[in-house]
Amino acid sequence: MARIICIDYGGKRCGLAVTDPLQIIATALTTVDTKDLFTYLAAYVATEPVELILIGEPLNLDDTPTHATPLVKKAIIELAKKFPGIPIKTVDERYSSKNAVRAMVEMGMKKNDRRDKKTIDRVAATMLLQEYLTNRP
Repeated sequence: MARIICIDYGGKRCGLAVTDPLQIIATALTTVDTKDLFTYLAAYVATEPVELILIGEPLNLDDTPTHATPLVKKAIIELAKKFPGIPIKTVDERYSSKNAVRAMVEMGMKKNDRRDKKTIDRVAATMLLQEYLTNRP
């Protein structure tokens, strides 16, 4: 089986998570500057088979777009162009960063480590991916 990669897309940084080859467990991969995302993904896909790209879709509580939604939609178009053989799905990312911080507190992570936005982005991507794995049809 190929892996699934998940992107917590942001204007400055993107948190990335990936499954194991059996698609059972989500693991934090890295955080990259948004400007470097496509270069990183191209290198990753060249070495690891990826069968699906998930990307967090930012929505308000009433399902209306947020200020970040157009950025994600633009990224989806670019992903589809650069990786035409890999399907792309969106996942609801409401509260992903807040949930990531809460999980980091529950894991006993030190306060200074919880303030690192790169760590928060990676954990958020991992949680989005694990939720997808748990709830997929």
